[in-house]
Amino acid sequence: MLGTIVNTGTLIVGTAFGAMVRTGIGERYKTSMFNALGLCCLLLGSNATLSNIGKSDFPVLFILSLTLGGVIGTRLRLAERVERLSGNKKESVNGLSTGLLLYCIGTFSIVGPLLSYMSPSHGWSISEPANSYLYTNATLDLVTSAILAASYGWIMILAAPVLFCWQGMFYLLAYIFEAAMPEGLRNEISIVGGVLIVSSGLSILGIKDCKTINLLPSLLVPVAYYILKACI
Repeated sequence: MLGTIVNTGTLIVGTAFGAMVRTGIGERYKTSMFNALGLCCLLLGSNATLSNIGKSDFPVLFILSLTLGGVIGTRLRLAERVERLSGNKKESVNGLSTGLLLYCIGTFSIVGPLLSYMSPSHGWSISEPANSYLYTNATLDLVTSAILAASYGWIMILAAPVLFCWQGMFYLLAYIFEAAMPEGLRNEISIVGGVLIVSSGLSILGIKDCKTINLLPSLLVPVAYYILKACI
């Protein structure tokens, strides 16, 4: 868990730095950053989905995940709650959903906690090689969080506890399965996550507001499916 704590800490530091320098960035430069971020989201999301969809053991699981997750998120009014928290700024909601996805969807953030648990010290040694995944991810998140906070402000700090819980969930899964996470689960999360990243990109570019925040519970559906599958 030490790697997860470090990763969360660097995200907080990066967000604080970006939010503090935000006022010194002109609007036209922010617009340029939004456009670049939106295009990157479309590319990264498409790649994550297309490169993993052929590996799926249950090809319609991502459809069920997005549908069920969207219903749950809409029922909980996640987008409305975050929007109120950010002062009714849809732009901030798009930024937060984008940040959450970029921080959480990826090999480092998913495999890292699993390897940490399976290490001799269960990931609590600072020199444990298994933590290198999360230390690398921490470095990437430090830069990414600073850029996102410079664009969207302090609302991005909410991503820190979510990242901690996300990585903690996979640490717990390693305990439950007592082995590496099933490859199929990582594929399904990558497929769903890729679709959500594309959704964020569309919102940032002003093409279509898909209310990505409401779709975030979709990421938990494959996890629930594989836990249920392992228990049966």
